[in-house]
Amino acid sequence: MLIGPPGSGKGTQAVRIAERLSIPHISTGDVLRAAVRAKSPLGRRVADRIAAGALVSDALVTELVRERLAAGDATRGFVLDGFPRTRLQAEALDTMVLPSSLIVVLIEVADEAIVRRLSTRRVCDACAITQSVSEDASADKEACPYCGGTLIRRADDDPETVRRRLETYAEETGPVVEFYRGRPRFASIDGLRHVDRVTAALQAYLETARVRS
Repeated sequence: MLIGPPGSGKGTQAVRIAERLSIPHISTGDVLRAAVRAKSPLGRRVADRIAAGALVSDALVTELVRERLAAGDATRGFVLDGFPRTRLQAEALDTMVLPSSLIVVLIEVADEAIVRRLSTRRVCDACAITQSVSEDASADKEACPYCGGTLIRRADDDPETVRRRLETYAEETGPVVEFYRGRPRFASIDGLRHVDRVTAALQAYLETARVRS
């Protein structure tokens, strides 16, 4: 399980580790979208809540994840990304898998480093490639080096928006981190390093933790 604030690179690392271990990458967003597409009873409940503009409850997200973890491809293991987000979800996860089998890694990046990182992130309005620009670059006037389109800043990458997202993350996920921090297979990794060095540190810890199990 990977935990980390928005902009920490958690999603990228989850995909990399899942590919290297040949196990599924399970993200809450993907699970929700798959359930809606499948039109299962749970999926219809999710679709109804989304259509009504309501939040998907802890209980419903938990049931969707429980259903996903019961699938055949997850029997050898999985990488959880975006779940659990709350203490209630963390407690529920302990009823789905053996608690001692969980390897939990917190990818740590200071808030202001994330604000700087996301404020330089741009997406091309033509080819949709995401890339970084210099800190003094305009929010919507740089040209894409690949296709010539315009590089624009996503609305949720605005510095003040990022700070609000980080506050929400701390409120929701702080109790989750404390729930796992005392466990023998919990670790913190510096996420401010180059993405390849973060992957190497993650892989090294996973190998150590798996031998320890």
